[in-house]
Amino acid sequence: MRLLVDSGSTKADWIAIDDSGKVLFTTQTLGLNPEVLTKEVIIERINDRFDLQQSKDEATHLYFYGAGCGTDKMKANLTVVFKEYFSNATTVVVEEDTYAAVYATTPKNEKAIVCILGTGSNCSYFDGEVLHQKVQSLGYIIMDDCSGNVFGKELIRKYYFNKMPQELAVEFEKEYNLEADYLKNKLYKEPNPNAYMATFAKFLIQNKDNPFCQKIIKKGMKSFVKNYVQQFDNCKEVPVHFVGSIAYYLREELQVTFDKYGLQLGNVLRRPIDGLIAYHTANK
Repeated sequence: MRLLVDSGSTKADWIAIDDSGKVLFTTQTLGLNPEVLTKEVIIERINDRFDLQQSKDEATHLYFYGAGCGTDKMKANLTVVFKEYFSNATTVVVEEDTYAAVYATTPKNEKAIVCILGTGSNCSYFDGEVLHQKVQSLGYIIMDDCSGNVFGKELIRKYYFNKMPQELAVEFEKEYNLEADYLKNKLYKEPNPNAYMATFAKFLIQNKDNPFCQKIIKKGMKSFVKNYVQQFDNCKEVPVHFVGSIAYYLREELQVTFDKYGLQLGNVLRRPIDGLIAYHTANK
């Protein structure tokens, strides 16, 4: 049994397949970002799914693509956890989530820029064989331009600095618990503060036609293009593919931004997990 996992900071999609690519089961856990979670929490989140717990001895291969796996140290840490939990797996591969995005969006041997816009954000160049990055991510506090958590943080700041239009602020209060102690507990004492901040991005998307929200979205996309996409000299010569809920639900806004900068918007997928089945069946 082969386990394919696409994990962001918020959630992780799991698919179990046999050697022919037949789906045995699918499930979902909370995100397994090794930068913000301990070994104990990661195991607890896997154990929370009965199907994973019951079939862990049947797994022979595990391919994990995840947020927070961009450094050798994080890859090694997570590999140790998985080898211990799935003790009969002879193959355990941990890669950053961009590889899942590449395999799901990019035809074989195509050159493309591949981006992630979900809870966090990322951008790489795929030369048809190898992934290249110009920007080493420093995580959600400093980077992650145009991501769910950055948009969420911006909304919270605008609300607390009394910069949000009154009619939107009223709706914002109805949608979320904005009491200061509750927010601070979520942000500073509980796990995955980045994923928590990203939950506020739903409000931004729901109200994306409001001029206030439009301004935040345009600013975020401009920042992403300038700080990430334009790092690559050939950015106007190759398609730019996206994976992630922010890109998926704001595709029209992405297109407008790309037209402005003369960029080619390619495939935009909400989740890459389905594309991984075809890839791993063809490359077993």
